[in-house]
Amino acid sequence: MTWSRYVAIGDSFTEGMSDPDPQHEDRFRGWADLLATQLAEQANAAGVPFAYANLAVRGRKLDDVVGAQLQAALDLKPDLVSVVGGGNDILRPTVDLDAIASRLDEAVGRLRGAGIDVLMATPTDTRDAGLFKPLRARHAVHTANVFTIAQRHGAHVLNLWGITSIRDWRMWGEDRIHLSTQGHRRVMNAALLALGMPPADPDWDLPLPPADPQARVEQLREHLDWARAHATPWVQRRLRGTSSGDLRTAKRPTLEPITESD
Repeated sequence: MTWSRYVAIGDSFTEGMSDPDPQHEDRFRGWADLLATQLAEQANAAGVPFAYANLAVRGRKLDDVVGAQLQAALDLKPDLVSVVGGGNDILRPTVDLDAIASRLDEAVGRLRGAGIDVLMATPTDTRDAGLFKPLRARHAVHTANVFTIAQRHGAHVLNLWGITSIRDWRMWGEDRIHLSTQGHRRVMNAALLALGMPPADPDWDLPLPPADPQARVEQLREHLDWARAHATPWVQRRLRGTSSGDLRTAKRPTLEPITESD
């Protein structure tokens, strides 16, 4: 399959945090941008013009992803849409996973009914994620729901749960919530496989060499630094009812060709 009009919708994961864009100091790159570059190369080789839009904004909950973002994506008349949402909802103290599944099912149904191919994504397995380990049960249920929805509508699934190599803490940014540059690159390769294409790097899922053991004092210092720099501000935003994505807009709101500056 050669796609020519790809639109990505979602939250910070699809916006690309924490993968700095080497061509744009004020924004992130991430797996979806990297995937778009690969899809553009395939389209160009087939003599097909290619364009890409990324409507994802950090902090957005599912209501926005399958609401305003979905409608904007449909208006762009793409032939491929990646839909990754619900992660910020799952982080809340209480969550209705069945309601999330129902909203996603409706969104994917709308896209498939319009003749658009869909790429969904499972959450990651938080088995080795320290403070985020309690989310594992929620992530497991959401993973089952994503596969069920994809099977019902004939969608593709980016199986983050199955990528064991990104359980390594070195695949994550300083905030321990968003992927690092290397993590995003591995997810891009997994996305290519999900779409039935060969990965850009055949060794993409090989584990990193063992990390040097850290002294307990150093580990404690890192935990304290993380709490001050990332955990505390996150809790304060929740108490205020604000989001890191407030006042932000999509980084690529319209379908544009992939250029060297990307």
